[in-house]
Amino acid sequence: MYKISLLDKISFLLVLIGAINWGFIGLFNVNIVSLFSLGSILLQRIIYITICAAAINIIILVFKCELFKFSN
Repeated sequence: MYKISLLDKISFLLVLIGAINWGFIGLFNVNIVSLFSLGSILLQRIIYITICAAAINIIILVFKCELFKFSN
């Protein structure tokens, strides 16, 4: 059994924030990241890269926890 670390919990939170942002873009055409970054393109890129890294960490976590078994 894999113990979930603080980094994993933060990754879950960031991925959820990213999903909510995509929902707002789809429903209301409002990008929450651009609102909180105060128009700074560099800050937006850092936020998006951080959310991407969190998503990759969640993918790795899924395989560490053996939630998907590919062998019989």
